[in-house]
Amino acid sequence: MKKIGIILICFMIFITSCYKEDINPMPQPKPIVDIFTKSETSISNGEEIMFKLNVNDVYIIKLVDTQTNQVMSKEKITGKIGENKLRVYTKSLQSQYLYLVLEDVYKKEIKKTKININ
Repeated sequence: MKKIGIILICFMIFITSCYKEDINPMPQPKPIVDIFTKSETSISNGEEIMFKLNVNDVYIIKLVDTQTNQVMSKEKITGKIGENKLRVYTKSLQSQYLYLVLEDVYKKEIKKTKININ
């Protein structure tokens, strides 16, 4: 009788030790929203942004200092109709408050929003 009790206790310990408990659930990724739909957005270095376009064309994305209006960064991209995704690297930028400007190749401003660098 004593042996059966010991066997049952060992069996119960074995079964409970095999139960996997999820201690650290995976963090849910932040949903990506069209950056130009908001008047102001906070972004971090290397963060992916998304914006929608109506025409397949060549565009220019600029980061402009809000105080001095100086262009801090400029990149030419080939945009497609629908969602376009782009990573923004801000580590080397000195300003914390910038305008993100989308222009066509003729330097006509299409969209603009203010971003805060984290």
